[in-house]
Amino acid sequence: MKTPEKTSAKAEAKPGTRERIVRATSRLLQRQGYEGTGIKQISREAEATLGSVYHFFPGGKQELAAEAIRHGDEEFAVMLRTSLGSSPDLGDAMTACTRLLAEELRASDWQDGCPITSTALETVGRVPVIEEAVAEAFAHWRAIVTERLLAAGIGEEDALELAGTVISALEGAELAAQIARSEQPLLVAGNHLSRLLTGYAGDQA
Repeated sequence: MKTPEKTSAKAEAKPGTRERIVRATSRLLQRQGYEGTGIKQISREAEATLGSVYHFFPGGKQELAAEAIRHGDEEFAVMLRTSLGSSPDLGDAMTACTRLLAEELRASDWQDGCPITSTALETVGRVPVIEEAVAEAFAHWRAIVTERLLAAGIGEEDALELAGTVISALEGAELAAQIARSEQPLLVAGNHLSRLLTGYAGDQA
């Protein structure tokens, strides 16, 4: 007979219906984009009924996509914090970030790039609730990078501008890596970002 503690732990380990729906949506949007993803496919992938999908997301596909973007935002934020905090040396931390992105992209057979890019491009100017979620995600990522740059001694104004440069470079390099089916664009971007950031940090020393 299972103890209450073990039963509880097992229940916590299994995602609930709402979480499964959000995760499935995030994955499908990442790989297929907004227009290529339908509610029925989401329900199948999440092993949930259509009724459950609309129960949790009465606003339908737009509301669900916005929530999936917030999920992707948090996943990418965790990766950024982990990799940028992996070394006290700013340059090493930056190259660690791009190596991790490259490894994860290769492991997905070049399918899982930025968790929000496809949806953002397909809905810009048309779906305000999604556009708002995308803007918040990019602002969140820039804030994480800015915090790391400030900790390295870079001045606030430079840190804010450099954070935008870092996120833009990562987005572009990740897309280039997907198209080329190669880690090289990300690794090259990592090397140059490392030199750029190290130079700024050195100027502040």
